Amino acid sequence: MSLSIEEVKQIAWLARIGIDDAAAAKYAHDLSGILDFVAQMNAVDTESVEPMAHPLDLPQRLRPDEVTEPNQREKFQAIAPAVENGLYLVPKVIE
Repeated sequence: MSLSIEEVKQIAWLARIGIDDAAAAKYAHDLSGILDFVAQMNAVDTESVEPMAHPLDLPQRLRPDEVTEPNQREKFQAIAPAVENGLYLVPKVIE
């Protein structure tokens, strides 16, 4: 698929990006190449390929669930404008 300079200018206008005529020609060439590559990928038969979340079937390394910082709740609530029963009170913004 080949984009014209006018199409690139329209896309730039929709994206609120200012480009000049010299850059528009380069962008038209680059974007056309990207769209051609996407068309090639769409042409590949993937019916027999099983969907996967990650190309490598490895377990995810997780860190141990340990407390790393002290509890400072009382300190923060002491300087809060409004607290009730351990909860921060905020102004109502939705009617």
